[in-house]
This record gives sequence, structure tokens and C-alpha cells, in this order.
Amino acid sequence: MMTAVSTSLASVSARDRILLAVTLVVALAAGASALGGAPSPLVFLLSALALAAMASVVGRSVDGLAGRLGPGATGILQSTLGNLPELFVTLFALQAGLFTVVQATIVGSILANILLVLGLAFVVGGVRHGVVRFAMGSAQSIGILLLLSVAILAIPTLTSALHTPAAGHERELSVFVAIVMLIVFGLSVYAQLRPGRLAEDFDRGRPGALRSAEVESAVGETGGHAGWPFAFALVVLAITAVGAALVSDWFVEALTPTMDALGISEAFAGLVIVAIAGNAVENVVGIQLAAKNQADYALQIILQSPLQVALLVAPVLVLAAPLVGAATFTLVFSPLLLGVLLLAVVLVLFVVFDGTSNWVEGVILVGLYACIAASFWWG
Repeated sequence: MMTAVSTSLASVSARDRILLAVTLVVALAAGASALGGAPSPLVFLLSALALAAMASVVGRSVDGLAGRLGPGATGILQSTLGNLPELFVTLFALQAGLFTVVQATIVGSILANILLVLGLAFVVGGVRHGVVRFAMGSAQSIGILLLLSVAILAIPTLTSALHTPAAGHERELSVFVAIVMLIVFGLSVYAQLRPGRLAEDFDRGRPGALRSAEVESAVGETGGHAGWPFAFALVVLAITAVGAALVSDWFVEALTPTMDALGISEAFAGLVIVAIAGNAVENVVGIQLAAKNQADYALQIILQSPLQVALLVAPVLVLAAPLVGAATFTLVFSPLLLGVLLLAVVLVLFVVFDGTSNWVEGVILVGLYACIAASFWWG
């Protein structure tokens, strides 16, 4: 086994070896600081850097599976596994009783992608290449799925806020909603992977729209450097998953002391800091692709992640909460969290619906994100 891994490592590029080495060093530094009693802000910072590096390693590992899975399945798997660090962080935060941080992180992860990252991608792509053009069918299908998933996510909050007969049964309703969302997630994955996929249904009859098969081909051709050997990618993926769980524990342990030391509220920490840290590398990749005028691939990466946060991460947290001692956790968000989430998703759906955008729209999206983040600074 070790011989096979060594042989595979020899075929890995120098750039990827540096990535693996940096990830190992940062993870060890985070562990040493956490176990050595270093100041909490330092542990928090090193753990956040380690999680970001591990997310990058996960992405490269999934690239090694691309030859077996195809571009479509690889993109979905990359988004799913890319959310692993965030899932571990939120599970440990639930265990620590930081419910506000977890709920804000769920919303913040969606907002960071659809406002901050998408906005920056439009700004960078627009400044360098003019009008940003992407496949209407693919963007519309993901955008509508995201809007529908957020609408389902809003039901427990609305029943509680409006004092309906279901109020007082938020936990039971949250579990039911979580199960429905997981079913929807499974069906949406099937719809995106089946022959004659969902995006092609939207594209059909639209002259000038880039077909989904063409998008997949572009992804396969421009997706970056060659993937790792299959067996090596699996081994690295497994090791990284274990490492992400350990680092997430250190990250959460340092979170509360860091918030107290810096005067940061739980809502702001979850909405901005934890949400961005959990998706840092994936966010950078989306912006880099936009800069290279690969708008379709960038849009797929940027929008797949929040869709999976809504349909996969949030339901898993609800169902797993009793296992970590957080049996009272629900999907009842504060009115402001729910309001800004619905506002942002509707706005983004309008922006992507015509298949074009520009740097001005990108600036507006980033500006909206900044205003939302500022509104949660005090809690």
C-alpha cells in the first residue's frame, strides 16, 4: 500500500506537492497551538487557514476521480465534499451549544457565495472581458432550485413567527422539512446527471444559449491541471476528512474565546467569519475561473455550493443534532436572517436569468453583502 502511494506521489505535480506540504504544516501548527495552550485568536486563525487548505486538497482529490465519474458528477461531488469542513465546524458548534452561530453560518454560507463571491466574479470577469455571458439554462435551473430550497427552508420560521397551530412543534416540523429537503436533493442530483438533463430543458429553444453538454465539455477541457491517480486521490481524501474533523474541533473550541476577545457577536461570527472560512478556497477558484473567462464553470462552482448548503448541510445538521447533544436545534431563523436570505436569492435569480451580467451588477451584489454583514455586527 505504501509503495503504491509513493509511486502515485511521484506522479503528482510540484505545485500539488507544495499544496500537500503547506496543508500538513498548517494543520500541525494548528494542532500544536491548540494543544499547547496558545492564545485563542491564534488557534482560531491557524485552524481557519488549515480548514481552507484542506478544502483545496479535497478539491484536488476529487479531480482525481473525474475520469471515473465524468464532469457533471465530479462537479456535484466537489461541491458536496467541499462543504465537509463547514459541516464538521457546525456539528462541533452545535455540540458547544452555539445555535446562533450555526444558523447564521447556514445563511452566511449561502449569502457569501451568491452575493460576495458571485459579485466579485462578475466584477473581475466584467473588468477583464466586458459583458459576462454564461449558459442560461444551467444558471436558471440552479437558481430556481436554490429559490425553491430556500422557500422550503423558510417554512419552520414562518410557522413560528406567524403563531400558527404548528408553533410549538418547531423541532418536529424541522425534522420533517429536513427529510423532504434530502429527498429533493437526491432528485435534483438525478435531474442534473440524467441524459437530457434539467438544464437542457431550460436551454431548449433558446438560440445562442450554450447547451449543458457543451458546458460539461468546457469544464472537462479547462478544469485545470491533470487529476491525481485514482487510488492516491482516495487515500488523500480519506486522510483529509479525518484531519478536517480534528481541525474543526480546535476551530470551534477557540471560537467563543476569540469572539469575546475581539468583541464579535455570535451572529456576525457565523454569518461572515465561519461561513467564509469554510468556503475560502472554493470561493477563490470561482473568481479565478471568471477572470479566465470561464463563466459557465465559475457559475456552476459558485452556485452549486449554496444549493448544497440548503438542501444537504442544513438537513443533516437537523437530523444529527440529537447525536451531539443538541436535540432542541431547529430551522427557525431570526426574521432578519430569513428576510435577507430570501431577498438575496430573488435578486440573484433576476441577475442570472438573462444569461449575461457585468461589473456594475457585481458591485451591487458585493455592496448588498457588505450592508447585510454590517447589520449583524451588533448581533
